[in-house]
Amino acid sequence: MILVLLIFSLIILLISNIFIMLSFLISKKSIMDREKCSPFECGFDPMMLPRIPFSLHFFLITVIFLIFDIEIALILPMIISFKSVNFIVWWKISSFFMTMLLIGLYHEWNQNMLNWTI
Repeated sequence: MILVLLIFSLIILLISNIFIMLSFLISKKSIMDREKCSPFECGFDPMMLPRIPFSLHFFLITVIFLIFDIEIALILPMIISFKSVNFIVWWKISSFFMTMLLIGLYHEWNQNMLNWTI
């Protein structure tokens, strides 16, 4: 029984190695360029010094985008659950959530975080 498992394991290993070698041989060859091989880091060149100044404004806009993106994902189930939940309960929960969103938006606007000028 162990001999059969060992033989099947070797066969599987051999077949997988053959497929890996075939994929390397058949695949398109591309010009290995420094720019194409380097990862994209939000417009930063990864080959430069890592201690360059980072724009805090860019970071704040990214965080605001992520927060509003998650809020949209939370609003969609509220719209879908409108027919299946008691209207008074749904209205209280939705109005509380929207009020919190508007307070957050007002705070961001008051702190000039929505100003897109650099």
